[in-house]
Amino acid sequence: MAPTGRPRALSEHAFSPHDAVLGAAARHLGRRRFLTVAAATAALAFTTNLPARGATTAPELDARRITSDPFTLGVASGDPLPDSVVLWTRLAPEPFQEDGGLGTQRVSVDWEVALDEYFGAVVSRGTALAYPEYAHSVHVDVRGLTAGTVYYYRFRAGAWLSPAGRTRTAPAAGSDAASLKLAAVACQAYQDGYYTVLRHVAEDDVDLVFHLGDYLYEYAVNSAGGERRYTDVVLPDVFNRETMTLADYRLRYSLYKSDKDLQAAHAAHPFVVTWDDHEVENNYAGAVPENDVPPAEFLVRRAAAYRAYWENQPLRAAQLPQGPDAQHYRRLNWGTLAQFDILDTRQYRSDQAYDDRPHAPGAESDDPARTITGAAQEQWLLDGWRASTALWNVMPQQVCFSQRKFDTTADAALSMDAWDGYRASRNRVVAGAKAAGVDNWLILTGDVHVAYALDVKENFDDPASATVGTEVTCTSVASGRDGVAKPDNWDTYMKANPHMKFYDARRGYVRATLDRQQTRLDFRTVPAISTPGAAVTTSASFVTEAGSPGLEPA
Repeated sequence: MAPTGRPRALSEHAFSPHDAVLGAAARHLGRRRFLTVAAATAALAFTTNLPARGATTAPELDARRITSDPFTLGVASGDPLPDSVVLWTRLAPEPFQEDGGLGTQRVSVDWEVALDEYFGAVVSRGTALAYPEYAHSVHVDVRGLTAGTVYYYRFRAGAWLSPAGRTRTAPAAGSDAASLKLAAVACQAYQDGYYTVLRHVAEDDVDLVFHLGDYLYEYAVNSAGGERRYTDVVLPDVFNRETMTLADYRLRYSLYKSDKDLQAAHAAHPFVVTWDDHEVENNYAGAVPENDVPPAEFLVRRAAAYRAYWENQPLRAAQLPQGPDAQHYRRLNWGTLAQFDILDTRQYRSDQAYDDRPHAPGAESDDPARTITGAAQEQWLLDGWRASTALWNVMPQQVCFSQRKFDTTADAALSMDAWDGYRASRNRVVAGAKAAGVDNWLILTGDVHVAYALDVKENFDDPASATVGTEVTCTSVASGRDGVAKPDNWDTYMKANPHMKFYDARRGYVRATLDRQQTRLDFRTVPAISTPGAAVTTSASFVTEAGSPGLEPA
């Protein structure tokens, strides 16, 4: 019998290094953040890593009394291992209410996993508890599965049956998997348009989807859904404000996850997720907020955002936040074909140089003490490369790794929020890859709302220097609205960055097919997301040969 999925973190997590700071913040927060004593108490309950009172003794709701569909937010799976995969759902018969329509009672949820979509060959089943303290989310880490196998799963609460999801396990450790097809997506501002891209991802024949951040945006969404311009739906006013509290973030996930195209993508494929900035606040850096608010106050907001993120994603208990801290960097393998080192370039970084303005490299941005990963994660990455037996070392992460000059002058400005603002950090990683003998290095990147294909250079200021890897940015699902194939700065960027082989500013995703000889990269784009249903096309394809870094047109 597989585990029931009860959150082990109710009793097993140590105290966060930020606890003292959070306690001081909570004592001084005014009504503009937490409008009631009860809300402030609830904030402290989870920011100090203790369950809210009654977490293990709350009365249980008889699921037979649920009178409307509780599976309004769909199902998902993620982080496949050879013998395990995480299954997720969240009960919310009234998804746009703070309690999801279930109040403060816990609910028993049955789950099952089968070899066929009709559930005639069930291989594992169990019962999980959906706690109100975790927004009635369910995370089941199903164990004892067979490596390299497609499975189907579903949940039941009372008389209600969830949609069925399809997932798969990774190949056996050490096995010589022949191929892998993955999709990379990022940046899905709900208010910028429809999730047409995700519908195409759902219909694509991929094994795995990497979501590279900005799954959610903190910005207000008006009653018409922004650029979606609804005429048959009126969204409640609760969304027409910036997310600040735990309730705000939970409700915003409810809005995003109510989208049927997003639900379809999750149901079709296992996801591997990592966050960027907008899951909390634009361009935050570690414990430093974008705006001028006390850092301690920001940490309470970050704790709320991190908590809601875990509640709404197919993640294991190891990723459950401890207050404002959560370890999201982690490693997955696909036999000996690929090792995935999933990074977090947001939580541990130094504050952006030059007040986060585009700026030429200088003493501030090049300070060797500055880091985008933090020392522990950087060492973890380099150690992992040295121990890797994989043919392809894939680095899914958030912000542009390769140099990106904004004009052709000698002192061209760079982004201080990307790795260009942390050049010593990037140099250490490039040197580490070289020292570890990483021959086939593929970087998957989100954030920039455009598609790039880039050769990763040993020295970006010397076009003749060795190419050490390949980077692709996957453009965005919705952020940036419809976009265009060639924006106004296309010629400038292509001239200023000779290692840039492709640039397209439409919405879409990247499909990567890895095998023992090469990786093929297909840039999939749609012409518009302002109205639903646009067709998808492949705007460009490249290959990088195993043992020969560098991009060539396919």
